[in-house]
Amino acid sequence: MTLIPLAAFHDNYIWIIEDKDSSGIWAVDPGDAKVVLNFCQSQQKNLEGILITHHHKDHTGGVQKLKQTFDCQVIGPKHLSHLITRGVEQDDIIEIYGRQYRALETPAHTLDHICYFSDAETPILLSGDTLFKGGCGRLMEGTPEQMLNAMDRLKQLPDHTLVYCTHEYTLANYRFALSLDPENETLITENQVCQALREKQAITLPSNIALEKASNPFMRSHLNSIVMRAAKQLNETPATTSIEAFAQVRRAKDTFS
Repeated sequence: MTLIPLAAFHDNYIWIIEDKDSSGIWAVDPGDAKVVLNFCQSQQKNLEGILITHHHKDHTGGVQKLKQTFDCQVIGPKHLSHLITRGVEQDDIIEIYGRQYRALETPAHTLDHICYFSDAETPILLSGDTLFKGGCGRLMEGTPEQMLNAMDRLKQLPDHTLVYCTHEYTLANYRFALSLDPENETLITENQVCQALREKQAITLPSNIALEKASNPFMRSHLNSIVMRAAKQLNETPATTSIEAFAQVRRAKDTFS
């Protein structure tokens, strides 16, 4: 099984799940139907299914056309009844080319957000807009407590889990991360690697859980040094509880330039 990134819009990725023994594919969060249609035509593939992580248009905008064109399965949050053929919730299992994916509800960026986790020899997390390389999603509908809960749950996944998010936000995330964690050698090194990749127009993904735990400020908001620097950026008093600390780091990112 292979995951192939298709660039869409300014900085989105539509992930294609492909199996070498199948002429079919699945698409994750196809915001732009044309991108997937072009891939299917050029590679002579048939779209058999779609996974949706949340309702935002840049993740769902192409679903209706693709569904009509291929008569494929569409799996996602239950309330998207106009788009899906099957709604899923926490711990529901989806099987794609012999590999099982478990739905993980991670409300915060949106209240309907679902990640998909496959615990195989090489675990995979399709993280949508919850966990980015070096960052997390904006709190468009949910609360800091919900996003902190999501980060804490994802931190429990195996360290070697590959993380496939849906935006090329890495360098911007790392600029902020370095402002809070300037002596973090893992972060410094990975930032250099990703800068070189982007200079070649190459993708910086996937990440992995071990790297995120070592470098992502939203998985490290329990560290006093990070909270102190976030508070300084905001001209605030440092937070004293875990939820307030996470919220302070998130606010610092929201206002960072």
